[in-house]
Amino acid sequence: MSSAPTRDTGQDHFWTVNEHLEDILATVRPLDPIELHLLDALGCVLVEDVTVPLSLPPFDNSSMDGYAVRVADIAGASEEYPAVLTVIGDVAAGQGEQPHVGPGEAARIMTGAPLPPGAETVVPVEWTDGGLGRGPVSRMRAHSASPEGASGQVAVHRAAGARAHVRDKGSDVKAGDRALAAGTILGPPQIGLLAAIGRATVRVRPRPRVVVLSTGSELVQPGQKLDPGQIYDSNSFALTAAARDAGAIAYRVGAVTDDAEILRATIEDQLVRADLLVTTGGVSVGAYDVVKEALQSVGDEDEAGSGVEFRKLAMQPGKPQGFGSIGPDHTPLLALPGNPVSSYVSFELFVRPAIRALMGLEDLHRPTTRATLEVPKALTSPAGRRQFLRGTYADGKVTPVGGAGSHLVSALALADALIVVPEDVESVEPGSEVEVVLLG
Repeated sequence: MSSAPTRDTGQDHFWTVNEHLEDILATVRPLDPIELHLLDALGCVLVEDVTVPLSLPPFDNSSMDGYAVRVADIAGASEEYPAVLTVIGDVAAGQGEQPHVGPGEAARIMTGAPLPPGAETVVPVEWTDGGLGRGPVSRMRAHSASPEGASGQVAVHRAAGARAHVRDKGSDVKAGDRALAAGTILGPPQIGLLAAIGRATVRVRPRPRVVVLSTGSELVQPGQKLDPGQIYDSNSFALTAAARDAGAIAYRVGAVTDDAEILRATIEDQLVRADLLVTTGGVSVGAYDVVKEALQSVGDEDEAGSGVEFRKLAMQPGKPQGFGSIGPDHTPLLALPGNPVSSYVSFELFVRPAIRALMGLEDLHRPTTRATLEVPKALTSPAGRRQFLRGTYADGKVTPVGGAGSHLVSALALADALIVVPEDVESVEPGSEVEVVLLG
């Protein structure tokens, strides 16, 4: 990872959201490609075009359970005047050798089985008497229960055109076609396609490993008893879930107490499994802001400009932020505020793009749109601070949830969008057009 650009700023400088994000993305580089087995590559980004080594399907095959026949033998067939053919055997899926279908003959064929030589079309079993000598049937009897169905005669009650119910060789993809393009995120359909064309492994950028640490002596694991002055740790759960949702392999570390030495030791222990470290809490100006105390003097001795820098951003919520690199591998670290809403908004603005950059994706950001602001709560922040309100979006309209200054965790659970309010917040009124970041 490279160090962030150096900017000429004073102690009281307020960084813009874009300046801070640009510096973060300037330090993050896509992870090196590796070869992974298919299931391990789920969620990873493909780094090379994949071409098809063999056509799919690799042979003409039946798309129905029925009878493989010649077109001329069933021309004009009806229930009143059925075409009666001699059944010469079965053709099952996976069967290597097939019988040759001659004039007046039919081979009982199963879905996915190769079209036997001599046959020109497939008649569904529902268009026949199934060899029972009565009217149309709805299905074939199991071969184990009625092996005589592979011989005898069958009455066909409807005609079929040439190659009806036949999947042609190469009708899905042909040998030499491009199956997947570099940059594709591998989901279940893509994994299935790779398996279908015979690929056991694939070259991808791995999903980044993200370690999330929350800090604060007041934090208690959910499920445990709260003592006076304590609260449950929600940040580490929300941010770990958000990192996984963004595509990372995320690890949650239990809350670290407000002790700088313990925090430094915990972070050093986690470096071995981290491509990105995310801390929450302890980055403001209080006497117990342990992250700032523990990390602001930490740097990489062999890389100029590295270490963790703490800043004030012209945004609310989330004004205090930190980022940089630590450890022998220059692992990127983002230090987020401790307020639950501030930390989650900060994740969406800064951490999620960093995770996607590590994955090697070109599209780093959530989709945005313009919307009409409906019934806004009080916008209490001073002018000159960009707002990121929580809101619900539908039909071109967005309604704030919790208000501009709300730090309620419930505002996160209700919201499906962030409302970006411009710097002149005092001019924002009901009916104003605002930018909306869609979270869903």
